[in-house]
Amino acid sequence: MTLSAEDYLASLRALTAEFAEAATSGEVSAPVPDCAGWTRADLVTHLGGIHRWAAEIVRTGEPQKLSAADEPGDLAAWYAESAAMLLTALEAADPAEKCWHFGGTPKTKTFWFRRQLHETAVHLIDLHGCAGTTPVLDPVVAADGVDEVLTALLSRVTRWHAVPPLPEPITLRATDTGHEWTVVPGEPPAVGEGEAAATVEASAQELLTLLWKRGEVTPRVTGDEELARAFLKAPLTP
Repeated sequence: MTLSAEDYLASLRALTAEFAEAATSGEVSAPVPDCAGWTRADLVTHLGGIHRWAAEIVRTGEPQKLSAADEPGDLAAWYAESAAMLLTALEAADPAEKCWHFGGTPKTKTFWFRRQLHETAVHLIDLHGCAGTTPVLDPVVAADGVDEVLTALLSRVTRWHAVPPLPEPITLRATDTGHEWTVVPGEPPAVGEGEAAATVEASAQELLTLLWKRGEVTPRVTGDEELARAFLKAPLTP
């Protein structure tokens, strides 16, 4: 599944605005629960730097060096400026135009519409986690994030991690949207067809957080629980 470029942009505008608002409050030194060693300041600086990096890639179509950003004086204002730079670049872009990216999908700018939406969604969850809260994502957006992990990122997992072992097929099912994905063995595993030895069921947002190793989620598992636990524990994302 993929959304339209217009839908990605609309959702990205909303999530970056929510992130910018959340960045205006709270202690900058507060730890980020699911990002070991990071503070709120580190998280906001990271996402703003990613937005600026992606914006330059979208503008040029070419790979760019990702440099760590210095912590700005006004963290929230700097992040809002970073998000505006990204949105401006995407608004001016032809989604079908050729462009470098690191995923396992056609090399077009469409990738960056999708990737920056889900980068923001996951880090919004992180930012809320600093305050012990959880944002509510649009279930369709969350389901698209699950799809991105399994169809666009998992195929390139060896760029960052060893191939996650998967001896038998496993199905992930989003209980709120009805989407489901069966991942079959391979190097690396990939979405395909097969009789699942285990099925993992949870809401789309819960599945997204499971794949990105965020929070504490206990999905409903039928079939081989050991297989399901091993797959969900394996590193599947950058």
